[in-house]
Parts: sequence; structure tokens; C-alpha cells
Amino acid sequence: MPTILVICTANQCRSPMAEALLRKHLADAGYADWRVESAGTQARNGIPATDKSVQVMREYGLDISQHRSREVTAEMLARADLVLTMTSGHKEALLVEFAEARDKTFMLSEMSGFPVEIADPVGQSLERYRETARDIDMFIRNGLSAIIEHAKGHAQ
Repeated sequence: MPTILVICTANQCRSPMAEALLRKHLADAGYADWRVESAGTQARNGIPATDKSVQVMREYGLDISQHRSREVTAEMLARADLVLTMTSGHKEALLVEFAEARDKTFMLSEMSGFPVEIADPVGQSLERYRETARDIDMFIRNGLSAIIEHAKGHAQ
């Protein structure tokens, strides 16, 4: 069973939303047994997802209220078959510290063939959170076949 790790900065907004959305899309595609996790490049362990992230995911019918932030570790990266980041900065930061993850680390948007940064909505309006969630959802939907292919290709 492949494991996909989604990365952002604090693991309180983008990556928890992406984790929940990716898990849903994988389940809808028949891959409900796949593991999807998230972490942050600069996360403090144990912080809940932001209230606005929880609210926006609730609008998608998803519950991330029990999410707690985690700082990315070498062990997480080692067990991941695919690592998806929100920005090129996240990707670069990971690869500087964990070069061994190079072949399995991509920006989420790269999976859809349209590599762009997914902006951090922290401290902004609820509508900005909704826009971020729509972007994440679009990149997952458009890149789902590539996500599945890459994860299967590295499955241990």
C-alpha cells in the first residue's frame, strides 16, 4: 500500500487540506487503502489545523478537526512513496536536507503539468482559504493519474 506525504510550512492550512482532499479523491478512485499523511518544513508538533481550514474542509464534507501538526522527519520521508509540496521552496528545503528523496519529491501542481506555487492563506480571509482549497482540489483532480502512477512506481 503506497504512502503519500504532503508538505507545507506549518502543517496547519494547506497540507492538512491537501491530505484530506487527496485521501477523498484516492478513495473515490478505488485506492481507499492508501496512506496519506502531511507534515511541515517548519512545523511545531501538535498544533491543530486553523479554524478556517477546518471550516473550509467541512464545506467539502471532510473533517480535519482532529489534525495535529508534525514537523517532517527523515523517517516520514523514508516511508513515503511520493512527497508532494505546496511550493518550490518547500521542495528545495526538503532536498537540501534529505537529498535521498529527490526522485520522489514534486510540487503538487507539477502532477497536473502546471507547476505553480500554492499560496499560504494563513492570516487571510475565509474566502482566501476557499480559493486555496479550490486550487489544491483542482491540482489533485487534474494530476490524480500522475499521482497514482508515481506513488505506485516508488511503492516499497
